[in-house]
Amino acid sequence: MSFTVSRRGLLRCGTAALGSTMLTGCDQLFSGAAVRPLLDFGQLMSLRAQRLLLANQPLVREYALADISPGFPPNGTERPNGVAYFEFMLSQFERWKLTVDGMVRNKLSLSLDDIKKLPARTQITQHSCDEGWTAIGQWTGVPLANILAMAQLQPQARYIVFHCLDDMGDDDFYYESIDLFDAFHPQTILAYGMNGKALPVEHGAPLRLRVERQIGYKNAKYVTRIEAVDRLNMIGRGKGGFWEDRGYQWYAGL
Repeated sequence: MSFTVSRRGLLRCGTAALGSTMLTGCDQLFSGAAVRPLLDFGQLMSLRAQRLLLANQPLVREYALADISPGFPPNGTERPNGVAYFEFMLSQFERWKLTVDGMVRNKLSLSLDDIKKLPARTQITQHSCDEGWTAIGQWTGVPLANILAMAQLQPQARYIVFHCLDDMGDDDFYYESIDLFDAFHPQTILAYGMNGKALPVEHGAPLRLRVERQIGYKNAKYVTRIEAVDRLNMIGRGKGGFWEDRGYQWYAGL
């Protein structure tokens, strides 16, 4: 008999619950030098338990072309406000660059053409929105693992943060984060194509994250910068993502 551990099921186990507490802001509350090593150790143990339990999980189901949904709602922002994004659109994203920095040995600045020249992956998967709807779409892009290999992560890097072009108000730009387990998963890609065409603006052009083991809002759109970090408490409001900062679970997988 096979035993499959879902991400939501894993949330219910004590170890992951401890990790969730660590990830949702405790290190803001207990940031003293004496407490920091304990918090780091607890978080590290939680992540190791998570990876051990999920190590033998199958890939997310992939579908046939005939299964692609006739309509795919553009969740979240449908076009970022501001002059910068408008100018990128006018140039067909020729002036757009993806920056990869933080805890890396080799900082990157890649054009859309640079990214399209890299080995690509195409997958047809189901998007599950936290609002309750699902849709199936085809995504083409570069595996995130390839980009991270080019950048050469430093040993202390533990999370990958995605900074986006959509201004959510008060100069608060959308961002998301995943751990290295999801970052190096073969189905985690930076997509520039959807359903056999260029990625539409409403779905995150020119580049969006597809992290198929995660729920919808973790799949950040309009990605413009990727940052490798060792902790999340110094970004945004410290919870690991725009919606996590507002009460959603950082560990939001299916």
